[in-house]
Amino acid sequence: MHLDHVSFASEHDGLQATAARISEKLGIEPYDGGVHPRFGTRNLIFPLADGHYLEVVEALEHPAALSTPFGQAVRARSELGGGWMGWCVSVSDLAPVEERLERKAVDGNRTPDDGVELLWKQIGVKGLIADPQLPFFIHWLSPATQHPSARGAGSGVTISALEIAGDRDRLREWLGTDEPKPIPEISIDWTAPHGTPGLMSVTFETPNGPVTL
Repeated sequence: MHLDHVSFASEHDGLQATAARISEKLGIEPYDGGVHPRFGTRNLIFPLADGHYLEVVEALEHPAALSTPFGQAVRARSELGGGWMGWCVSVSDLAPVEERLERKAVDGNRTPDDGVELLWKQIGVKGLIADPQLPFFIHWLSPATQHPSARGAGSGVTISALEIAGDRDRLREWLGTDEPKPIPEISIDWTAPHGTPGLMSVTFETPNGPVTL
């Protein structure tokens, strides 16, 4: 398992304005990630080094945004003022996750501004809604060369740490592992184990120094 991406729900003034503020802080420009037709959402992508990316996502006026877990999660976070909605880990095989969660993954697709459709399967957004400290899972069907991070190898911006309000043992249970560091390439700082759970902040290493959002 590896960190795939982090999701930031658009703030009160919309997708573009939210992304512009993040762009100014990180020093990189996003690209248009396209519409998620199955979820009723759309995103802008900040490609990062090390195979990670940041998406800024907003719900559309579309029935799927009300009827699908991902659309519901995005809409709910934006209605609270926006901010970090959650995080996502990539896995090579979803079958153990489907067995553990006792449901099947759903298909996802979108076509970014290069015109090449991306395909994947995801599961676990219902868990994120119920307990926002938990990530959801993704398995990419498209080749690695089309991964959203592929444009960011030279950006010099990486994710170094996540700050999560919650319980590391609950995370290990959700991930199905006893590993002391189940997501090896990043640091997870745990705070407020008895407070409201969720992704509180993300720290990025940039050419101009660390930036925490």
